[in-house]
Amino acid sequence: MILQALYEYYQRKLEQNQIAPDGFIEKEIDFIVVIDNNGEFVDIENHQRTEGNRVFGTTYYVPDIGKQSEKHSNAGDDANLLWDKSEFVFGIGKKGKIKLKSFVETIKHFYPSPPKDVEAVLKFYKLEQKRDKPFKKILEHKEVGKIITTGSPIVTFRIQGDKFPIACKNHARKAAESALNSGSDLGTCLLTGANNVPLERTHKVIKGIRDAKSSGANLISFNDSAYLSYGKEQSLNAPVCKLSASRYTKALQSLVNSNDNKVYIGDATIVFWAEKRKAKQLYDFESVFPWYLTDDKDNPDRNIEAVKSLYEAINTGKLTQSSERFYVLALAPNASRISIRFFRQGTIRDFGVNIFKHFEDFKIIHGPKEPEHLSLYRILTSTALDYKMENVPPNLASAVFESILDGTPYPMTLLYQCIRRIRAKRDVTHARASILKATINRFNRIYKPYEKEIAMALDSSNTNLGYLLGRLFAVLEKIQEEAQPGINTTIRDRFYGAASTNPIAVFSQLLKLKNHHLAKLENPGRRVNFEKLIGEILWNITIFPNHLTMNDQAYFAIGYYHQRQDFFISKKGNSE
Repeated sequence: MILQALYEYYQRKLEQNQIAPDGFIEKEIDFIVVIDNNGEFVDIENHQRTEGNRVFGTTYYVPDIGKQSEKHSNAGDDANLLWDKSEFVFGIGKKGKIKLKSFVETIKHFYPSPPKDVEAVLKFYKLEQKRDKPFKKILEHKEVGKIITTGSPIVTFRIQGDKFPIACKNHARKAAESALNSGSDLGTCLLTGANNVPLERTHKVIKGIRDAKSSGANLISFNDSAYLSYGKEQSLNAPVCKLSASRYTKALQSLVNSNDNKVYIGDATIVFWAEKRKAKQLYDFESVFPWYLTDDKDNPDRNIEAVKSLYEAINTGKLTQSSERFYVLALAPNASRISIRFFRQGTIRDFGVNIFKHFEDFKIIHGPKEPEHLSLYRILTSTALDYKMENVPPNLASAVFESILDGTPYPMTLLYQCIRRIRAKRDVTHARASILKATINRFNRIYKPYEKEIAMALDSSNTNLGYLLGRLFAVLEKIQEEAQPGINTTIRDRFYGAASTNPIAVFSQLLKLKNHHLAKLENPGRRVNFEKLIGEILWNITIFPNHLTMNDQAYFAIGYYHQRQDFFISKKGNSE
């Protein structure tokens, strides 16, 4: 299903003229050698530009005759057609002679009867080979010679007076297409169902997967006898014709290269796309999808706007009418291959509704400066050391994302990770309280439907022991703060870990300490209010337990957070 979905995505992009057609591949050309019709060297054009610390070339569609368009073998005999790295075009560096010979022989192989412009390229090589120092004017060029000889820029040719390089012309595309329709391994294609078509033995690599090899990794690859069956070698175990293999790899590479259809979550590279868009799309889910997950540093409001548009689509009914298919593919590195973390497909409506439920589950009372909705990035980093994504367990990030897409319970690992971070920092933040609330509520809906759901704000009717103890701890801390204005270290800094795990060990001491703090309060009414609040909480606590389970520790944190937030809510009127 993954390859089929990518194949269909290629068709969509091709109709929109946003992807290279069959026989072509999109490449950045660094230098163009300009020659005349007789093969004489005229000039070399520099098409490189620098943006920040990166160097870019000019993008062209050039012939795609095989996997060497993405990654060369070590043999040096697999040149591309009419374009390649400088070591192939000019025969420089290690195995330079072999590479140069391969480049010229490739042209001759695909053009038994070359047109005039291709014939001019072959004449250029004949003329240069007669010289004492072949390609001297290029390799010793004052401005670009050093770049060409010391780097690996992409080079192609253009006839003087022509607008486009020779490699971009229609005859080059037809020559490359012939490679897609030739081969000795014939069979039935799994994607198209076409019979007796040439099959691809080794699929192209995909570049740009986070933490994978910079030279690229394969989505489909068989390189050991243990992976073979029925005598089928290499990728003939998963027979895909050359044309289909070219299309799905172009589609996937296009997604990985995109800034609009790709996000990074943990170590996973996540790509997503919708099926062919309608002329009048009710809800452009594809364009806002990444901003449910990540924060835009350049535009902090982008996440807010994306969630707002989702709520509007729900309220107006636009989302419920969006029946287009939507796909999410999570990829991770695995040696020289690409590992598939997960693949989800469904309608925009189904995904949208599940994401809406996710935001609803994470709603909790918070301060005015806190965001209304939390992105997945902020959720995950709030459980990690120093708020860094690299400290989030890789499998946790993917598991939480899957829960959001499927509308299933969040992994309990998220809850455990969050509690460990709370104990380490002794700080129950908005994001951490949201995580605990959402995780517990989703779990209880399925496995403990009789359990009362945790509310957004303080719930005085909640009699869960952990929740009550968390509230009590917050009250005791508040009394200390008011009794000692400006205090830097409260009971939270000293006793939170013990109070949330072994209540019996600290609460008796804290309740005695409370009397000392209450005596310092100048307002008698305030003392009465605190005593009354403590009495209401203790009414439902029959005993201080020796130990709180991890689940009860989560309730403790939420109770503490709710009570703390409640202290900042004005009681002068219900409207406030």
